Formats: sequence, structure tokens, C-alpha cells
Amino acid sequence: MVLVAFEYLAVATAMPVVARELDGYALYGLAFSGALAAGVVATVLSGRWSDVRGPIAPLWTGVAAFAAGLVVAGLAPTMDLFIVGRFVQGFGGGILQVSLYVLVSRVYPAEIHPRVFSIFATAWVVPSMVGPAITGFVVEGAGWRWVFIGVTALLLPAALLFGRGLASAPMAEQPPLGARSSIVRRLGWAVLVAVGAALMQYGGAARGAGLILLFLGLAVLAAALPRLLPPGTLRAARGLPSVITLRGIVAGAALGGEAFLPLMLNQERGLSLTMAGLTLTGGALSWSFGSWVVGRRSFDRVLVLRIGSGLVAAGLALMGLTVFAVVPVAGAFLGEIVLGLGMGIVYPTLSVLVLELSRPGEEGENSASLGVGESVYTVVSVAVTGAILAALGAAVFTYVLCFALTALMATTGVLVAGRVGARRP
Repeated sequence: MVLVAFEYLAVATAMPVVARELDGYALYGLAFSGALAAGVVATVLSGRWSDVRGPIAPLWTGVAAFAAGLVVAGLAPTMDLFIVGRFVQGFGGGILQVSLYVLVSRVYPAEIHPRVFSIFATAWVVPSMVGPAITGFVVEGAGWRWVFIGVTALLLPAALLFGRGLASAPMAEQPPLGARSSIVRRLGWAVLVAVGAALMQYGGAARGAGLILLFLGLAVLAAALPRLLPPGTLRAARGLPSVITLRGIVAGAALGGEAFLPLMLNQERGLSLTMAGLTLTGGALSWSFGSWVVGRRSFDRVLVLRIGSGLVAAGLALMGLTVFAVVPVAGAFLGEIVLGLGMGIVYPTLSVLVLELSRPGEEGENSASLGVGESVYTVVSVAVTGAILAALGAAVFTYVLCFALTALMATTGVLVAGRVGARRP
């Protein structure tokens, strides 16, 4: 998971150099949206595959696809082939994420799940802190290709350790109960969701015809997304549906606000891009701390989720206030720390609840729903705020509006958190 996280964060740092050397600025966005689309489809495939056959085969398939994508991207002579590599990487990463959830459910007893998921959350912290710096050093010193080849080299010993661990792990066998729908049909809906998300992503960043793409993508998502989620998810029905909804809400709100925080600090408050980017480091540290806290002792989960959602909203509000010159720039750093703490206590708690509220044999499908919901809500949030920024221009009022909308979105999470307590029948 550390290597998947590092690759995810490193690509954003290396992409400007990749696009310049491969003459691929016209396909710049596809390097990100292609991996996202592949990840959505892979998540759905991995969920049902893991339920029916167990998590081992999907895990190794994910490792192999991720490694193959890294090699293809690292050796790509053209931007077209680089995008193929990114697509394969996204596919492998999507399979890995869900099958790891199923592995946790089959190997570890329920009382250990909070600690395991807190470690999963922490796995993203170190890459988020040092990943961009290491990537920049490698790109400048050895070339961007070594970013991908280097991760491949690290993947081999990691896979060896992983295999040794699996060989000694007692695996609980759980017979599948049967899919809610056929896997072929679910994959078809997953492709439509990926297309809708890509349309919204492009529409949010474009002008003119971008608004048409934005609404077209939203329409596609409205038709296809309910087919991939448990009934009642979009209206936050009690129990598992609300867990999935809340994950999407907090992820969409946090990433929707963080997406343009460095830009705001650079343009409105005069910080360098390096200093503006350092605000995200504080959030990574507090995220890790929050995950450690909820992983070490038991708390009332509804209370934890309400507090976490409230902290995300408060952090976004603090960031928004930093737009005004009378508010110290330190407010943005504090806001990111508060937001990261909220995310740190919400994420592992929701991961535990998904397994707890799943019937035997449905852990994979429900974990896939969690990942799909998180991706789609995030795309919608980032696309909408991006469209507002593109339409109104970078100005104080625009930033205030975007932060206010994301803070309001996080506030709805406080209400939804009260609906996760109902257990499955």
C-alpha cells in the first residue's frame, strides 16, 4: 500500500516533465482520468472475484498488473503508450485495494480490524510527506523514467515478503451468498460510471463546452452509479448504505477543498508553491495521528464519525477564511491539520463498519462499493469546484464560495453519521 500511495502521488509531480519529453500535453489529463477509469472497473471486478474465489488470486493479479503498468509507463517511447501503462497501473491498484479488505476480513479477528485499518491509513502518510520531494530529486537527477522503474524494483522484495506472510496466514473460508447482479452486468455499469466520472473531470476543467460535458457526465453517473451501490446509498439509508455515503461525502469535501488550497495561497497570499504545498504535510501527520488513536482503543462509532465530519468542515472553513488578508496564513496550516485529524478518525472507522455490516461472502462487493462511492463523490466535488473556478476566475469571492460549498458538504456528513448505527439483519 505504501508503494501504491507513492506511485499515486509521484505521478502528479513527474507529469509535467513526462508531457514535455513525450510531447503529450494534449493527452495530459488522460494520464490521470485513464487510471481513474481503470480503477473503478477493477474495483468492481475485484470485489466479486474476491467474494467468490477468495482474495489471493485477485491480490497477485493486482500486484502483477501494477508492476506491468509501471514497466510500460517507465519505458514508454510515446505518450500514447505511457497512458496505456497508466491504465494498467490503475487497474492493478484498484484490484489490490479491494482484495486487501477481503484479506483482512478472512485473516484477522474483528477486534483487530481497527488497528489494521489504522495502519492502512498510515501507509499513505510517509509517501504524502516525502513522495513529491523524492520524485523531484529523481526526475532532476536521473530522469522521470526512474520514478516508475524504481517503484518496480521496490515492488519485488515487497511481493516476496507479502507471499511469505500469506503462506503462514490462517485463511477463514466463507462461502459466497450470490451476487446482487451478474458480474458482466456490474462491469458494464462500472464502465459507464468511469465514463461519467471522466466527462465530469474534463467538464470541470474546461470552459465553454465544459459545462455541457459536466452535466452530461452527471447524467451518466445518476443512471449508472445506483446499479453499483447497495440500495438506498444515494439517500443515505440506515446501516451499510450510510457508511458508503459518508465515505464519499468526507472524501469529496476534503479533496474538493484541498485541490485548490495551494493555488489560493500562491495567488492570494503570495506564498511560493513549495510553501503552499507544505500545508498538506500537516494534514498528513494529523491524519496519521487520528488513525492511530481510533486504532488503539474502542470509541462510540457514531460519535467518532460525527466529530470527524465536523472537524473536516471546520478545517475547510479555516482554509476559506485564509483568503482574507486580515487572517494570518497560519490559519490555512491549522485548517489542514484539523481536516487531516477528522479524516484520520473517519476513514478507519468506516472501513471497519463495512466489514462488520457485510454478510459472509459479500465483504468484497461492499468494499468495492465503498471505493466506487469514494471515487465518484470526489470527482463530482472536484469537478463542480473546478467549474466554478473556471467560470468565475481566481478571485477572493470564488475561493470563498468553493470552500463554503465543500464545508457545507462535510457538514452533511455530521447528519449522515447518525444513520450508520443500524446493523444488518
